[in-house]
Amino acid sequence: METDHIETDGTGTAPDLVTVPARQGLEAVDIIRRAAAPTAVGPVLHDGSDDTLGFLVPPGTADGWDLPGSACTHTAGRGLRIDDPGPAEGPEWLLPPDTADQVTDPEVLRAALGEAARLIEAADQLTR
Repeated sequence: METDHIETDGTGTAPDLVTVPARQGLEAVDIIRRAAAPTAVGPVLHDGSDDTLGFLVPPGTADGWDLPGSACTHTAGRGLRIDDPGPAEGPEWLLPPDTADQVTDPEVLRAALGEAARLIEAADQLTR
């Protein structure tokens, strides 16, 4: 998922971006919303061309992110402006930002992505 410029609060501190396959990401969004609250999920980008979802997480998350099947990258200097509705082509907001400093807690996301992977694996086993 490529973006041009993401800023949160005008201080130059940009969130990191956790990218996962869309199926797993959609499951994770549902898991977080059911377990915590709808506001527990920060902005989420959907890239239909890559079939991925990107979760905005706090700056610095990429330094310690190690969840197989996902990637976490620093966005500083690349991406969308957080107050931009999205480009005409490319990634679009699945869950647009409500506030400039809203992000998803990386530990909550990590747990939800793990649960989503287990649910998907179980569902796939049933259809074989």
